[in-house]
Amino acid sequence: MTIGLTSWHKTVMISASTPGDQAFGVYVHWPFCLSKCPYCDFNSHVRQAPVDEARFLSAFRAELAHRARLTPGRIVQSVFFGGGTPSLMRPETVAGILDAIAGHWTVDPNAEVTLEANPTSVEAGRFRGYRAAGINRVSLGVQAMNDRDLKALGRLHSVAEAMTAVEVATTIFSRSSFDLIYARPGQTPAEWGNELEDAIDRAAEHLSLYQLTIEPDTMFEKLYRAGKLDMPDQDLSRALWDVTQETTQKRGLPAYEISNHARIGAESRHNLVYWRYGEYAGVGPGAHGRVITPQGRRAHSTERHPEMWLTVVEGEGHGVTADDPLSADEQADEFLLMGLRLTEGIDPARFQALAGRTLDPARVLSLISDGMVERTPDGRIRVTQNGFPVLDAVVADLAA
Repeated sequence: MTIGLTSWHKTVMISASTPGDQAFGVYVHWPFCLSKCPYCDFNSHVRQAPVDEARFLSAFRAELAHRARLTPGRIVQSVFFGGGTPSLMRPETVAGILDAIAGHWTVDPNAEVTLEANPTSVEAGRFRGYRAAGINRVSLGVQAMNDRDLKALGRLHSVAEAMTAVEVATTIFSRSSFDLIYARPGQTPAEWGNELEDAIDRAAEHLSLYQLTIEPDTMFEKLYRAGKLDMPDQDLSRALWDVTQETTQKRGLPAYEISNHARIGAESRHNLVYWRYGEYAGVGPGAHGRVITPQGRRAHSTERHPEMWLTVVEGEGHGVTADDPLSADEQADEFLLMGLRLTEGIDPARFQALAGRTLDPARVLSLISDGMVERTPDGRIRVTQNGFPVLDAVVADLAA
């Protein structure tokens, strides 16, 4: 028996609460896209033939049953459909996955249930179906606010189409967000500032703002190595970063994570599970998870190739290809890597509990004197605005 579309819709409502350190979430990876964007290194795949959604749904149900056996008694505070392009799924497939989650775990009545979507008219036309299925938050991959750059980024929608989708989303879902990529070739700080102001005018509560980076094995990497892609230098990248922070702070969407900005209370609760080093089950091709078992915290990853994942799940009951124990040092390093992305920073006592040792006081003091980190009145350690642009170096220094 499934709980049905209406039952899930009534069960999952939104509150202003956010997950604590030990929150539990479920990540569902849908690996298919209509086309491969030239900057993207995610586990996404293009298929010419229609995807057999019924077969994939059965495999997702099997994987969810497997993860539930490993994590009995958990309360699901968030579900996130990522990709790929989850909005290519039929609403009935989304509903079937949510029904399976509710059948294996208790779902918090205030659970956040997010679906990533492309802002095309076709996908926006499915929004009401997703809302009926149980989605209460949508994240739209807008990426740019001018058609020239959208084309350069390989996006299939226009600005007009994207803005219509944003408007539709805000009328159907109680919560929504959209993504933009900046530090694009030829972009100036003034242009980005104007674009960001326009985006904030349209964003109800949340924006994800990512600096364009050259990722391995992407089309942009090939173009960059061939000298056909002009990326901003270090000074321009910093100027674009500064515009981002100043504009969002001024407009009431301050950064709560290095690339994410929200009105107070509108933060992505699912992503906070990751950044606060909570526990999450990952299902689907190429999904990752961190679950706590009687043997300790373990890192899971699954078969990346969609059809191979399907075959493995049908034969083995799950697609897990790596199930690795995490040592105390590995957990502590992951905790730092994730937690220092947040403007709230980390609790040194939790680092000590994970690592079995304290942070090096001399390193902490050195970073404070250099203006890279600071202590909060309640004793947390957080990265400063000067430290965020060199976050990787700050984390490496603290973790050493």
